[in-house]
Amino acid sequence: MFTAQKVYSVAILWRMLLHLSLCSTCFFVELDRVNPMTQVSKWFERKFDFSFPLELYPDLCVRLRGTPARLEEMTCGCAAGRMVRAAEGKWSAQEHAGHLLELEPLWMARVEDFVSGRNQLSVADLSNRSTFEARYNERGIDKILTDFRAARLAMVDRVEGIDATLFGSTLLHPRLKVPMRLVDHLFFVAEHDDHHLATIWEMIRA
Repeated sequence: MFTAQKVYSVAILWRMLLHLSLCSTCFFVELDRVNPMTQVSKWFERKFDFSFPLELYPDLCVRLRGTPARLEEMTCGCAAGRMVRAAEGKWSAQEHAGHLLELEPLWMARVEDFVSGRNQLSVADLSNRSTFEARYNERGIDKILTDFRAARLAMVDRVEGIDATLFGSTLLHPRLKVPMRLVDHLFFVAEHDDHHLATIWEMIRA
């Protein structure tokens, strides 16, 4: 039979166990925030399958047109300190957003490569030197977003004005060393978008 003293002792023990459980949970949550393990694959290790039908190009144009809106929604209301926070030698979330802007001239140049009938796509700077030198953490995120939206919509508008027969023409991709159709180029850009959006999302919610 339980006495008042026993009930009181059990209650105290329960509160102690609950307190220890909460402290343990908080510890591991904070540990995860300090040293998060990325779930996003490394871009240069990605493999691509370009066997999809040519007729997917309108879908890819819509996907590319929607990237600025997704980036804007993702970063809306995020504290400035969180946007520019980064591990040593790594980009911040804001620098990842700036990198998307930084590559728009390359994506447009490769579209023009198809139009002009070159034998290879324009070469990318694999060191990403321009992104490091642009000092995006010192810029306002709103300016980065506005410039990215303008550049991306200009590229998609250009693509949508191209004769549909060009979407099946191929040029050699300089890094992958595979022939790439114009529609494949659009897929490649869309996948690159998602890679950095996933990284940004992972960083700002950590």
